[in-house]
Amino acid sequence: MIAYIKGNITGITEEAVLVEAHGVGYEIICPNPFQFQMEEGKEALVHTYHYVREDAQTLFGFKNTEDKFLFQKLLGVSGIGPKNALQILAGVNVEEFVAAIEREDDKFLTSFPGVGKKTARQMVLDLKGKLVYMVSLTAIEASAGTESNTSKKRAALEDAEDAMRALGYQEREIKAVLPQLKKEDSDSADYLIKKGLALLSQKK
Repeated sequence: MIAYIKGNITGITEEAVLVEAHGVGYEIICPNPFQFQMEEGKEALVHTYHYVREDAQTLFGFKNTEDKFLFQKLLGVSGIGPKNALQILAGVNVEEFVAAIEREDDKFLTSFPGVGKKTARQMVLDLKGKLVYMVSLTAIEASAGTESNTSKKRAALEDAEDAMRALGYQEREIKAVLPQLKKEDSDSADYLIKKGLALLSQKK
């Protein structure tokens, strides 16, 4: 098992980061490769999961051990494959996901691509109570009362993405600032648009 790779980030694509370590170039598939944009051309550590099947071997990479652990747990759920797990991790942080599992929030869980009601139910059955140690109880309790706020935040983020596209920014640029926008404590589309444009101007 390859637990992590430490080397120079030599390239970033829509799906992967390229890491050179000891003369070997590794293509590492990530939920959001652009999280590593600030490290491009520099040395970085990528936490990895080595996925092996009869017909393929793939390295999946993550910014932190929490995302990697959640990815592994998701793969253990019937009906969830690597593609589904990556899409979930790309659209949510660990705290939000664990809280949704604990409150059995099918509406939230089925908002991810490829996740229907049956798969959402299976995730709850397989994961409830097994991930809570990853986040604080206070965070879970707080999240239980903020379902509507989460929906508003998602809608505001979508509006911000659309606005940045309309202004001519490329998908690569937009994806690079999305992780920071998701951390903002605001569900105002106007605020997120202004914040996104400010972040984009800093990267030029």
